[in-house]
Amino acid sequence: MPYQAGLLSVDEIAQTTSDLHDASVQRVLTPALAPSDCASFLAAGFTVHERLHLLRRDLRRPVPPGERPGTRRARRSDLDGVLRVDHAAFEPFWQLGGDGIQEAVAATPQSRFRVIGRPIRSYVICGCASRRGYIQRLAVHPDHQGAGLGRRLLDDALSWLVRRRAVSVLVNTQVGNDRAMALYETMGFDLQPDGLSVLVHEVSPEC
Repeated sequence: MPYQAGLLSVDEIAQTTSDLHDASVQRVLTPALAPSDCASFLAAGFTVHERLHLLRRDLRRPVPPGERPGTRRARRSDLDGVLRVDHAAFEPFWQLGGDGIQEAVAATPQSRFRVIGRPIRSYVICGCASRRGYIQRLAVHPDHQGAGLGRRLLDDALSWLVRRRAVSVLVNTQVGNDRAMALYETMGFDLQPDGLSVLVHEVSPEC
């Protein structure tokens, strides 16, 4: 469902949801929303489906210099390997397909897509817009977790964002993903007081 924060009223959300259900869509999900953007959706009958932690890092504090050894630019031929890592690293609800990977790359005016390994063991997609950076996706295959691959890719992403003159970077991760939280906090990210929520509106088959 197309959505821009703060632009949809309760009535508009309800009408859009009704139209989708009339078209035999039984489940409507929002993108990850800040608390201030959830109120209209909740009033329109949505409920919380998943919660995410939101973390921020000030890039004016020192970051590792330069490109990380062992990382390389992702190529089109790497897509199958990237998807294998993604599907192994995330639960089904959070897994991306090829279109999702491309959307993550295209989400910001500038982006960087790096991988490690042949076959691929880990990857990161980061982006920059208006001097703010975003870690769009970071995944390490479970068979290779604990070997420092996520940190190497995150080092690379932060250094690239500094070169793009970004002053801060945001990342979100699922509540309960303790390994990811430990990595981000070790790398200087601060947990923000308000997280994000994915909301859902479902219609029972008899409706």
